[in-house]
Amino acid sequence: MDSFQYQALDAQGKTRKGVLEAETERHARQLLRDQGLFPRKVERSSVEKSRGKVRAKPRAGHLAHDQKTLFTRQLATLVAAGLPLENALETLSKQAENDKQRSLLLGLRTRVREGHSLAESLQNWPNTFENLYVALVAAGEKAGRLDQVLMRLADYLETSQKQRQKATMALVYPVLLTLVSLAIVIALMSFVVPRIVSQFEHAGQTLPAITRGLIWLSDAIRDWGVAAAIVLALLLVLMRFLLQKPAIKLAWHQRILGLPLLGKLSRALNTARLSRTVAILTGSGIPLLEGLKVARGTLGNIYLQQKVEVVVDQVREGVSLHRALEASGEFPPMMVYMVASGEASGELDQMLTRVADLQDGEFQQKVDVSLSLFEPLMILFMGGVVLTIVLAILLPIMQLNNVLNL
Repeated sequence: MDSFQYQALDAQGKTRKGVLEAETERHARQLLRDQGLFPRKVERSSVEKSRGKVRAKPRAGHLAHDQKTLFTRQLATLVAAGLPLENALETLSKQAENDKQRSLLLGLRTRVREGHSLAESLQNWPNTFENLYVALVAAGEKAGRLDQVLMRLADYLETSQKQRQKATMALVYPVLLTLVSLAIVIALMSFVVPRIVSQFEHAGQTLPAITRGLIWLSDAIRDWGVAAAIVLALLLVLMRFLLQKPAIKLAWHQRILGLPLLGKLSRALNTARLSRTVAILTGSGIPLLEGLKVARGTLGNIYLQQKVEVVVDQVREGVSLHRALEASGEFPPMMVYMVASGEASGELDQMLTRVADLQDGEFQQKVDVSLSLFEPLMILFMGGVVLTIVLAILLPIMQLNNVLNL
């Protein structure tokens, strides 16, 4: 059977959309009529449109990261229970949340029914199933351990999602707090300070330096604030455009690794991702060289990707993995030592998993310490700003009182 996308009217005249399986388009229309629906539009899904020709890669259907994790775990459970892969995909398609997901799952089922392996079928959705996912599924099918590999893959997807959430939270909270603080300062300098300080202009006295500086800053924000914001926005757009150029992006990523705090966070996150990915791949029976190639694409730092490529070349020439990592000079000594221990004991995948856990812990520790320090520093900054404004206002008042008492 093929999958068809349809648009039909029910008995109340409401439009219904969905996906169903049928032998032909005519059969699909008949199935809709049997359900009490009046078909308006029925067409093969993009998975089936090229039947009998060179099959184009389907575009229909997409799974978000959390949906893909759930699909992987559910499929592993069904396969482990002894359910045939085709039936497992059919069962999951009936539980799909929307038509796009159902279309993808039915497309996978159709490809499997035609004799393709699950890994080959997944390649038709490269935007959803990346190279790592396909490589692991292929290894699981080849070794006859598809359920075990899928379960490990689901664990990996959950871990990577947590890593992304931690990295996002590490950036969102400081940025949000900084923007709110700047907004408060700008509001004070633009609306509150001018009204108060303007009362001193008619006193005919020389204002303190701190008050004159505050007046100058307030005038500058009111007169040039909008222009400065536009220039800053243009600079950000220009920076984003420049970072699309490979040479500039490579230099920027290399520079990030040299920054005091951000560099350590980026190195820890990428090291954990590399270690965990290679551990899962080698533990699933994929050769080390192939695992390094696939894991290289999961790194978010282009400079480290190039270093891993050099490591791959050295390992291909017969150099041990720990010596290749040590020669690159970009990976922690702890990782080099544990990889050497894993190679000597034949437990490389287990040692790499420990490296990933340690690097994840170090990343979380640095994030927690940074956030715990950032909040009091921001409070001190805001206190300093408020104190400056108060002094700039009180000093002229005190001078005026001294003059009147003479």
